[in-house]
Amino acid sequence: MRVFSWHWELGGIYMTKPRILIVDDNDVVRETYAQVFKQKGFNVISAVDGVEGVDFATKEIPNVILTGIVMPRMDGFQLIRTLQENVQTREIPIAIISHLGREEDRRKAQELGINEFIVQGAASVNEIVERIKNLVKDGESFKLSFDPYAWDAPRMAKTLPGKSFNCPNCQEKMILEVIPKPEGAGYNAALKCQKCNYIL
Repeated sequence: MRVFSWHWELGGIYMTKPRILIVDDNDVVRETYAQVFKQKGFNVISAVDGVEGVDFATKEIPNVILTGIVMPRMDGFQLIRTLQENVQTREIPIAIISHLGREEDRRKAQELGINEFIVQGAASVNEIVERIKNLVKDGESFKLSFDPYAWDAPRMAKTLPGKSFNCPNCQEKMILEVIPKPEGAGYNAALKCQKCNYIL
């Protein structure tokens, strides 16, 4: 994600609901967490295995991912490695929900820099939701519209693909997504397409 620091004439600002991607092949587990997170104000995306999880993560760019480990086609660890290799998804906070709680899995999670390793049954569903909410608390984003003809915007447009603020992928007008830094000092920002989630 590029970090920008220029002046904008803002046409609007609003906060978005955090999006969570839940990846688990167990229908009961997946649907239980989906229901609880919806009640807690999340937009929920569900995937049945790692392959589908990668697909949804790259298309939807969720604010946080909760994944199981043992799944068909692609397990949770391979899902994480794949997302970490993608510039668009590598910064997404990830939590693992482990049904077995094996120490070797915990070590793997630490090596991959996983933010939360949760053992199923060791914490209540509400406690798990709070732990996930803490991962996205500092990553809640603001979406801003702007005047592409004001200040330095025309000059900057010349440096972008297509020489404009239209999405290179689908030609929709891009917006500015601003994310507070975790340490509370300043913001990161990126141009983002609201139709296809392309990020500059």
